[in-house]
Amino acid sequence: MKSKEFKMPAFGVGPLYVIICLILTIGGICLRLKGYLYQGELSKGKIIFIMVGTLLILFGIYLWVQAVIVEKINKKVKEKKLIKSGVYSIVRNPVYSAFIFIFTGILLLTANLYLLILPFVFWFFLTILMKNTEEKWLKNEFGKEYEIYLKEVNRVIPWFRRKSN
Repeated sequence: MKSKEFKMPAFGVGPLYVIICLILTIGGICLRLKGYLYQGELSKGKIIFIMVGTLLILFGIYLWVQAVIVEKINKKVKEKKLIKSGVYSIVRNPVYSAFIFIFTGILLLTANLYLLILPFVFWFFLTILMKNTEEKWLKNEFGKEYEIYLKEVNRVIPWFRRKSN
């Protein structure tokens, strides 16, 4: 079922996605620092936001290391192998998920409710990008094997693998 019609770039939509999310994160933090988002500031429970934010950043780094270094994604992409083991057994896009967790963690460190809208924007943006690019390419490239994997493993949020019927 391999298709020559659409050639996926080596890094997929990753660079576009990460750059846009990084710009939004930095932009949000700049708005907060300039005082434009003062009404969203939380004075109570700030330590909880800092703790959760730090944990999300660390988890994001862990996901990235597992996906890129441990599972050797670059090598397996060049070999045209579908990775379903390791961290890929609990999330289909651990590299993108890693960046969502890292950026969300950074935003949580600000303890500003208005900035917590951005993680939902990140998730929505990634969902649209994935459905319209990489997932179509992977379905063409790997056929039924990828169709089964789609049903068993979440796109962005790491979770236990579901059994497909």
